[in-house]
Amino acid sequence: MNLNNLKPAEGSVKHSKRIGRGAGSGKGGTATRGNKGAKARSGYHQKIGFEGGQMPIYRRLPKFGFKNRNRVEYVGINIDTLASLAEAKNIVDFDLETLSQNGLVSSHDRVKILGRGELSKALNVKAHAFSASAKSAIEAAGGSATVIEK
Repeated sequence: MNLNNLKPAEGSVKHSKRIGRGAGSGKGGTATRGNKGAKARSGYHQKIGFEGGQMPIYRRLPKFGFKNRNRVEYVGINIDTLASLAEAKNIVDFDLETLSQNGLVSSHDRVKILGRGELSKALNVKAHAFSASAKSAIEAAGGSATVIEK
């Protein structure tokens, strides 16, 4: 085997059609573009969304909705979830690290504590936000609700 007799595997190289190279080639004349019309001309370009003259879908459908760029998304965690976790793992202090280690949130989430459930144990909770009912329930049980900034 030498460099001068290397060839690609049989059928692995496909030659492109040589169109518009005369009538004898079999691909001359209209050069596979069909007869007349805009699509047969050079420089043809169809607008994005063009549907053959029919009113395009982006104009048939109404505009609606609004995305607030300043919206802050919170992951809600209820008091009953914290209470069951405190009972099971004997945790008193809840912060972002504790919550992420126990699989309730990921490390980059903003956390809001919500008020569903009862507390029988004093918990010290640090989160980005608290509902009024959650804050009062935590403080009524003898714990503390601390708002943190991210």
